[in-house]
Amino acid sequence: MGLDELLGTCLFILAVPFFLGGSLGLLRFPDIYTRLHALTKADNVGLGLVVAGSVLLTDNWTIIFKLFIVWLAVQIASTISCHLVAGAANKRKVEPWKSST
Repeated sequence: MGLDELLGTCLFILAVPFFLGGSLGLLRFPDIYTRLHALTKADNVGLGLVVAGSVLLTDNWTIIFKLFIVWLAVQIASTISCHLVAGAANKRKVEPWKSST
């Protein structure tokens, strides 16, 4: 196993906690705004690590370009969808969670 394969595998393994953290944040956080934040931030970082690991495992420039385009498209779609959902919640007067302390 070469250095590129080792680093690529490490990046894949490093992405797992981000995906799990985003999923747990979606399930455990108290309101829509914190859930959206946890999900979009953690999943975008996790996907970035998966793409970086995949880039290390290939030497085909066409595949690297396609991986970058997919990553960029997900970044844009995630940002826009998060903004739209938060805007709809705000329009419906969904109050952000406030600590009781």
